Amino acid sequence: MPSPRIRRVARPGLVAPGIVALLSAAVAPLAGQDAVIREEENLRAEPNGVVISVLYSGTPVEVVQEQGNWLEVSVEGWIWTASTSAWDQAGYDRRVSADGGENLRAQPNGSVLAVMEEGALLEEVERVPGWSHVRRRAWIWAPSVERQSLPARTEAPATETAEPPRPVTPSAQGVFRAAGPAAVLGSPNGDTLGVLSTGAEMAVTGRQGNWARVRMEGWVWIPDGQELPDMEAATGEGSLSVDLATVLADPTGYDGRIVTWRLQFVSLESAEAIRTDFYEGEPFLLTRPLDGQNARFIYVAIPPESLGQASGLTPLEEITVVGRIRTGASALTGSPVLDLVELRRGG
Repeated sequence: MPSPRIRRVARPGLVAPGIVALLSAAVAPLAGQDAVIREEENLRAEPNGVVISVLYSGTPVEVVQEQGNWLEVSVEGWIWTASTSAWDQAGYDRRVSADGGENLRAQPNGSVLAVMEEGALLEEVERVPGWSHVRRRAWIWAPSVERQSLPARTEAPATETAEPPRPVTPSAQGVFRAAGPAAVLGSPNGDTLGVLSTGAEMAVTGRQGNWARVRMEGWVWIPDGQELPDMEAATGEGSLSVDLATVLADPTGYDGRIVTWRLQFVSLESAEAIRTDFYEGEPFLLTRPLDGQNARFIYVAIPPESLGQASGLTPLEEITVVGRIRTGASALTGSPVLDLVELRRGG
């Protein structure tokens, strides 16, 4: 799975570390109560201590106790088991081991609640194939938490996440309307591209288990004088397309960029659990560059609506792939992984 980018929220000078011990006597235990995160905020090992996670707006937590302007809360969710390792310290039995950290989700393959830092310790509650239900108690800046009564959370049974990719049907089309803040990912289990506001709408163009492929239109402010490339260059051989050698030289510098590469198709594969940059069973093209640069393979993840086209490819056929860089260096082999945007047969 791709390493998520963690954006820390600065809270300088709220409580001096040396005062923490003096305040400990004033800690007032509270009855467990439901609350939600009002705005994106750091979760810390102790008041004003080391950041172990970033909680997204709308994430439910249970308030355990308060200490001045700090609350100790309990947060739980599901994390990709392969991104953790066994641990035994201070009552915690799992440790986030993935480079750059890992997403914490409301359910296996569900919406992202938080990003756990690499090294964060967790208590495992239960496990299903590929996923661990985990819990963590830590501290958060109190004004960022809204206390309220929440309805019981009813998540889909974990076994539903094992559903294999299925073809897109007309009934899969429609409009998704965000009932609350909703993260938009670059791919299933991928990096967060943005967060939808409550009520925002996106057109659903495909379905894959509990995931929906979506498209939206909107407006962004572009300052006067900023030059824009033409639309054809954005998905063609123009200036926006980063070449393979540039990506190989800086594997972490181009995540999310659109590229257009001429490749040689080798085979259509299905990702095993060991390939942590994919979700298990995700279909992908095994390809290689035509010029043999560093004899690297390139993996191209295939969305359900393109699976029929990909199935018709012939081994060693020359193809042109327009794709978004999921990662410049996969965890298993160090090869680039693309999310397919467009597939063209021939050169």
